[in-house]
Amino acid sequence: MNIVLTGSIGNIGKPLTQELVKKGHAVTVITGHQERKAAIETLGAQAAVGSMFDADFLTETFKGADIVYLMETMEAAGDMFDKDVDFISKINQIGDNYQKAVKQAGIKRVVHLSSIGAHTDKGTGILIFHHKVENTLRELPEDVAIKFIRPVGFYINMFSFVKTMKYKGFIVSNYGGDTKEPWVSPLDVAQVIAEEIGQPFAGRSVRYVASDEVSPNEIAAALGKAIGKPDMKWNVISDEQLLSNWLNIGFNEQVAKGFVELQASQRTGALYEDYYRNKPALGTIKLADFAKEFAAVYHSDNE
Repeated sequence: MNIVLTGSIGNIGKPLTQELVKKGHAVTVITGHQERKAAIETLGAQAAVGSMFDADFLTETFKGADIVYLMETMEAAGDMFDKDVDFISKINQIGDNYQKAVKQAGIKRVVHLSSIGAHTDKGTGILIFHHKVENTLRELPEDVAIKFIRPVGFYINMFSFVKTMKYKGFIVSNYGGDTKEPWVSPLDVAQVIAEEIGQPFAGRSVRYVASDEVSPNEIAAALGKAIGKPDMKWNVISDEQLLSNWLNIGFNEQVAKGFVELQASQRTGALYEDYYRNKPALGTIKLADFAKEFAAVYHSDNE
């Protein structure tokens, strides 16, 4: 099949491209960076260089595809330290462009990488854009089959803990404790997407993806052990303190407030309500596996 992937060859895109090429598909990868063209071609795929903010470019690239894979990220919208960026509006624009391009290119099968929290427009902070983009794509004609893939929080987000662990000796957030929550590896997400691409499409479906379920205290213990600091703790501060900390280091206000609200929904469990109603089988990559990767990054970080 001819498959077009958005999102370049990042944490999900690279293993997904490799898997699809291995299965014999003709893969085109959209990237916003000319310098990634060679790396994409090395994987056996074609590169299409252009912007997700250019609906005409997307339309032309989608034409002739049997399946398109759509994703949007904070990074595509701008620098999280740029105080002038309206991330939610910019990502909504990407969703509008996807809808237009899918319709004009005559695409009938879509896989969309969404997120946990996309089931609601209440209380999930910055994740609201996933809900909005899902709804935009649901406005496509009924003969367009869409598979919405909703991963939970990514292990790799834990790399943001490195500096605090290194220089303050603990992890800090506005939630914590012993309540387990789901986490996922990008490799498990890529595997699920490749699996869904190979299965029949019909109507609109939602599939959650998770690799492991662990508590904040278990995360602190596992990461601490991996870096040689077995007494590592996960400390909890108030929403107000966390927001102040992030604003003080220069975060965009929308981003800072959005992540504080998101993490508050992790604290209450509201973020996971729909996940637990539709709980998936867990993937293969567990926290203990990621902890080794985390330790390598921790010990290589010289800042």
